[in-house]
Amino acid sequence: MNTPAVRFAARTVRVKAPGKINVSLDVGPLRPDGYHSVASVYLAVSLYEEVAATSTETPGITVSLSPGSTLDLDAVDIPLDASNLAYRAAAIMADVSEHATGVHLEITKRVPVAGGMGGGSADAAATLLACDALWNSGLSREELAHLAAELGADVPFSLLGGTAVGLGVGDQLSPALAKAKTHWVLVTADFGLSTPEVFRTLDRLREAEGVHADEPTGVDPHILAALRGGDADALSRILVNDLQRASIELAPSLRDTLGIGESHGAIAGIVSGSGPTVALLADDSVAAEALAEDLQHQGLSALAVHGPVPGARIISDTLL
Repeated sequence: MNTPAVRFAARTVRVKAPGKINVSLDVGPLRPDGYHSVASVYLAVSLYEEVAATSTETPGITVSLSPGSTLDLDAVDIPLDASNLAYRAAAIMADVSEHATGVHLEITKRVPVAGGMGGGSADAAATLLACDALWNSGLSREELAHLAAELGADVPFSLLGGTAVGLGVGDQLSPALAKAKTHWVLVTADFGLSTPEVFRTLDRLREAEGVHADEPTGVDPHILAALRGGDADALSRILVNDLQRASIELAPSLRDTLGIGESHGAIAGIVSGSGPTVALLADDSVAAEALAEDLQHQGLSALAVHGPVPGARIISDTLL
């Protein structure tokens, strides 16, 4: 008697994970290992990447970009091979999962590429959570965060979300009890900046000025207090990003973007991380929407967002 073949049942787990802005970023000197110590306050904002992980009968990992992406995919260079951070996240999960199958990752891109907002890190965080569910790996959030740290400094934060203080190279995270909303307008650029190049430029500027930066040991408590209270006015006076002048050195148009934003009602502006995305702080949600509309009329790509928002989370789990 012939035993009927068991039909492979595909399943898709869809996860969304947020991009981030650095509300503050202090950068130490170049270390012997080639990295810089930082002290930063991360804020997860309401601009999300999505990853749909689908089990496949064929072994291996494949990656594609969703036509539902809001970015112009023809204008960005996103690798779809083993150098892609989401691919690497799936490979790590396959190594630690007893019941791993082949998997196809479809990524919906919304966070600017090479924009200083951790879009690739959000893809990796979403992939870790999606594959954990897909393969019933049963890892705790702490175990997933440990794997996330192997992929890059921003990946654990995208998994965590909310507000957090980052020390070390940004991977030593401490959640901050700051749940009050602040409202921002993100102005994205039609170009990217290389994070290593921005750090090198900062080192070069400091060397030319004879400036020796100290190792950062913590963040300004006034920033955390302003975030806890959702006090945009107080926050506007203490935003800091040591990388901002290096980003402007490489892309002088960012200075114009900051000026235009503030002339149209932003109460403060900052380059997010290594840039070139500019984050403009607004008084409230109404002011943020109005500012975004005004900047769009100026020909800029602007989007109102808020933070903090939760980290990576499953939004659907479907048998096909």
